[in-house]
Amino acid sequence: MNVNIKRLSPDAQIPAYAHATDAGFDLVAAEDVIIEPGETACVPTGLAFEIPEGYEMQIRPRSGITLKTSLRVQLGTVDAGYRGEVGVIVDNIAQKVVLGLDLNQQAIEYSEITSPEVISGSLENEWDYFGYYPNDTYIIRKGDRIGQGVIKPVEQVEFVEVCDLSESDRGDGGFGSSGASV
Repeated sequence: MNVNIKRLSPDAQIPAYAHATDAGFDLVAAEDVIIEPGETACVPTGLAFEIPEGYEMQIRPRSGITLKTSLRVQLGTVDAGYRGEVGVIVDNIAQKVVLGLDLNQQAIEYSEITSPEVISGSLENEWDYFGYYPNDTYIIRKGDRIGQGVIKPVEQVEFVEVCDLSESDRGDGGFGSSGASV
């Protein structure tokens, strides 16, 4: 299947599969983005996609980032009709520091203020990021592989309103009904 893409930024990288058998292709940051604890940011890819009708592009996290950092890529869908820039929504789930207190009202020392962390490698041009940032602040650098995309078929359904639904073994048992307990 061919998927047309348009480079919206000269720094955008054409998606690529890291390995021949990979399901997902890399989505790469087209500019630097700093995400402090408790913040959410949209990391631009500098690309627009023409997804074929009947398909969607799913945006998913990269497992290494999820395992090794406090960054969480949010799942997303790019519909076939969308032609704008694709961005990757990223949350920094680290605890946010507020006025010298953590969210549990415990005092913290201001020595816990540092320069930003990076996803991979080192911060070569640290002078570009003068100032201090709360611990667990991350900089996603232009060129970092921040998420992955997967192209999948989509089925559309017709919804039919009824008075009653058929019976099933589960019935209306919801969250935790299959044995999960807290």
